[in-house]
Amino acid sequence: MKKIFTRTLYIAVALSIAVACKPKLETPSVDKGSLNLTTYVAIGNSITAGYADNALYRKGQENSYAKLLAEQFQLAGGGAFKIPYVDPNSVGIGSTGGARLALTYVTDACQGTYLTPRPVAGSGDATIFGSVYSSQGPFNSFGVPGAKSFHVPFAGYGNPGNGAGNFNPFFTRMAANPTTSSMLTDALARNPTFFSLFIGNNDVLLYALSGGAQDAITPTGTFDASIDAILNALTATSPQGVVANVPDITSLPYFTTVPYNALVIDATTAANLNALHSGSDASFHAGANGFLIADASATGGKRNAVEGEFILLSTPQNDIKCAGLGSQTAMPTQYVLTLTEANEIKSKTNAYNAKLKAAAEAKGLAFVDANAFLKSAIKGLTFDGINVSTTFVSGGAFSLDGVHLTPLGNALLANEFIRSINSKYGSTIPQVDVTKYHGVVFP
Repeated sequence: MKKIFTRTLYIAVALSIAVACKPKLETPSVDKGSLNLTTYVAIGNSITAGYADNALYRKGQENSYAKLLAEQFQLAGGGAFKIPYVDPNSVGIGSTGGARLALTYVTDACQGTYLTPRPVAGSGDATIFGSVYSSQGPFNSFGVPGAKSFHVPFAGYGNPGNGAGNFNPFFTRMAANPTTSSMLTDALARNPTFFSLFIGNNDVLLYALSGGAQDAITPTGTFDASIDAILNALTATSPQGVVANVPDITSLPYFTTVPYNALVIDATTAANLNALHSGSDASFHAGANGFLIADASATGGKRNAVEGEFILLSTPQNDIKCAGLGSQTAMPTQYVLTLTEANEIKSKTNAYNAKLKAAAEAKGLAFVDANAFLKSAIKGLTFDGINVSTTFVSGGAFSLDGVHLTPLGNALLANEFIRSINSKYGSTIPQVDVTKYHGVVFP
């Protein structure tokens, strides 16, 4: 039987004969305020889709914040919320073709036996990229893993005829017409009465995940124009909605789990490394040191990582502990986010968020400060007796890829949306009961 890594609450309910004599308690009515939730559509990226554990798979989809929102909306007259579901028996597939991750016991000569995330199958299930529109559509959830701001209005975003790298198979599977559809046109075709927009993470995230070695940060001009196009179209037919901003992605466990200065060595080892790397900008001492990283601008092409730089979770941990990566040999650039790269990401994120807030206010929409919520979770939060933080695996909020949320994390995010919606529209949509949702599942 699986253990759930989160505190479980047990509620004892006492019943007696006297209950039958008491007046029946009525469930408090839900006031929808000025909301019209008849047709809710959610537009976003992988978080909206319920992508988790480095893949799109059924359990993740069933616990997306958008799905949880829709369930609460139904208490106030909300309609059905259709999702392009993956087969429940599928191992799922991620953006790089792998199956979903699970915690697995691994044994090797260096570290012994330990728990670590591993794919549940040798490869992901590419069959899910087949179209499901005719069998399941039309949809209300337009969460597309990998989508950036300017992809939302991009006609033909799911068209394989565009060639590799110029279309998104996660949209192909759900598009009404992969050749001509955009996420936006398909969403508008549902005639929404209410919408949520949570987009912009990938405009910086995909660059950051590669340590700045691949992809590119979206220019603010492109981002701003995309947001205007999206919101102008949505509010032309549906004046009600909620917009969320972009979290500081360098606060995600993918970037914070491995400290930049986790190379702790004694004086003898330091002396040996100084000799090995003489003639470079690297320098070592007894105690905590910045990892050795590759830097073409540094003397000898290598130096120590400094505070404010990030060692990515994708860095092979066995190579750090068993093969001298980051000490004897420099970590390649794809495993490191440098100060320059990190500062550019934060600068663009701030600009995106200024635009999103201003656009939401101009359109009279609810606004969710997802960035502030994430920052508060870094130090740890307690909800209904459950302790939650952004700590990798044990914190409960983030799944095994260190970027996407667990069911518990999605429940907490959904409640942030509900707070903002209730405040804006005078409604009393009940919050999600977070005690029903779990964090990382342990074997």
